[in-house]
Order: sequence, then structure tokens, then C-alpha cells
Amino acid sequence: MVSFFESNLAELSVHHVGNKTNEEYYSLSDSSIHVEDEMLNQLLKQYFLSPFQKVNEVYRFTQHGTDLNSNEIYRLASEVFTDGGKFHENSQEIAKYLFEVADHPKVKGGELYVGFFENLQIEGDLHDAIGFFRSESKESYIKVFPEQNGFGISYEQQGININKLDKGCLIFNTEKEEGYKVVVIDTTSRTSDAAYWKDQFLMLKIRNDNFNKTQNVMDVYKNFVTEKLDQEFDVEKTDKIDLLNRSMKYFKEKETFDIDEFANEVIANEEGIELFKNYKQSYEEEFDTQIADTFDISDAAVKKQAKDFKSILKLDKNFHVYIHGNKELIEKEYDAEKGMNCYKLYFKEEQ
Repeated sequence: MVSFFESNLAELSVHHVGNKTNEEYYSLSDSSIHVEDEMLNQLLKQYFLSPFQKVNEVYRFTQHGTDLNSNEIYRLASEVFTDGGKFHENSQEIAKYLFEVADHPKVKGGELYVGFFENLQIEGDLHDAIGFFRSESKESYIKVFPEQNGFGISYEQQGININKLDKGCLIFNTEKEEGYKVVVIDTTSRTSDAAYWKDQFLMLKIRNDNFNKTQNVMDVYKNFVTEKLDQEFDVEKTDKIDLLNRSMKYFKEKETFDIDEFANEVIANEEGIELFKNYKQSYEEEFDTQIADTFDISDAAVKKQAKDFKSILKLDKNFHVYIHGNKELIEKEYDAEKGMNCYKLYFKEEQ
């Protein structure tokens, strides 16, 4: 998604932002840094940008009302793209704003890096970009160095591992009217205290593209099969796995999703089809989001979702059976003599 092969880190500002709830404060740099050392420039780009190479979701800034400028980060980023001379001044304002919103007592203080990048690529196009990067986790390092008749050893505390970026975002100078293209990294996003980065500080919404549409409908269908079906029908686990496998086959083989075609080919049962469409409608109403009925399938989204479409039949703690094909070749029975359930597996040859 993001490539930095041709990029240049043109300017960098570093500030420290504490947690005011814990009676910490912020410390702002007086001026920005122009990183002239080529090796340091490359290391910083590796630290800041390499995590974004595997990011697929693209976001946009959102706002409280109708004016995007009510989003503080959108406004400050727009001013920098318009007038590069405001970069450091606005980086200070960004640090102050982060200090105000990151007020959960468990949010760690740390450095905030604000960088201006030239020729950063997203979706095949080169753009200038502004990046925010947060380092909260520090590590200790052993240093070994040559000295007379051997080697010496020392250590460095509170060092930063350049392979572990805690939080980051890149704002690309394109599609301003729609809220820019924004990509995000947040390694602590699953904890309740960490939602501030994307939701409060940046105020982002997912871009409604084919990646998101594919991901959404696959999520809805997976939840329908694994959670909803049992409420209406007596469904064997092997049948659920078969429904998931057939849906994955559909998404991998088709170029375009059509809900009627999908329902007829994958679910292939009138009651089940009606239940799925009702479930989809209920989901849309509950989460106030529209799941498209037709769209071009995103291969990247299918590849990502495939990890969650489990085709494993777990039998107590003794066996895991992977079902990839014809479910008619596996039969469930009950062995009265042993008083246990059992499965028959039919195959032509052992491998």
C-alpha cells in the first residue's frame, strides 16, 4: 500500500507529550531538524514508514459538523501543505492538542515525532505527506565495542527499537476535499485506553472503497454463519465450515460481488438466504453503516480475511480436522458402545 523507496524525510520536529491526568506536562522543541546524515535519515524512515507497507485500510478525516476545518489535525495539516513555513509551528500545536485529548490515566507519555516527507507513494502515486509518530515503549540495549586487547561492554537505557513503532499516521496531500488519504498504525488499539489515537486525536473514518466493502460483507457473513444460524436452525459444525469454505471460494474466484448471486451460489437455501439478508439489514441499522450489494472484490481484503475464516473442526483436545473440500466425505455418528460422538472420513489415498 505505502512505499517509501523514493521518499525523503525533509523536516522533522520532536516534542515530548506527557499525560496531564498523571500531572505530567509537555516539552516543545524550539526548532525543527533537517536530517543531513544519510544513514540516520534511512534509519528514521525505516522506523517511521516500514510498518505502513502492510497497511491496507485507508481513512479520511471526519468532523463534528459540516466543516472539515473543525477537525484540528485536518486544519493544521492543511496549513502545512499550503505553507511549508508553518511546519514546525504547527507541529507544536499538534503536540499541544495531543496533550489535551490523551487524558486517559493509562496513556503513556513519550516522544511525538512530526515529519514532512517528499515523494511518498500510496496506491501507486507519489505525494508529499505529513507523519505523526509516537514512541511510548522504551528498551535497554547492550553495546559491545572494541578496545585494547579485546572488547568492552556498556548499556543504554530508555532506547527506542526502530522495528517497533507504537503509533503512527501518514496524511497524504491528495483528495483534500474528501478529508485526505490517511493511513494509521496503532499497536495498542485493542486496549480501552488506546482509542484516543484514531478516534479522539485524529478523528478518522474508514474510506468507503472496495477493500472496505469486501471486508465488511465478509465480516457480516462470517458472523451470520458462526453466530446467527444457530439461533434459527440446528446446524452441524461441518455445515458451518462448508458455508465458510464456499464463501471463500466465491470471493477468491469472482471479480465482482453481487448479493443475490452470492446468496444463491453459497447459501443455496431460501430460508437461509432470507435470514442472511435480514441479518445484513439489522447489522446496517444497528451500526449505522451501509453494506453494498454490488462492488468489485478486493483481493487484498480477501487475503486478509482468509486468516479468520477457520476451516478447523476441533474435537475435544485430541484432534483438529481441517476441512477444505467436499463435506459429503465426512459423516458424524454416535458410537453407543463407547458412548461418544465420532466422525467417518472417506478418502482414496493417504499422503
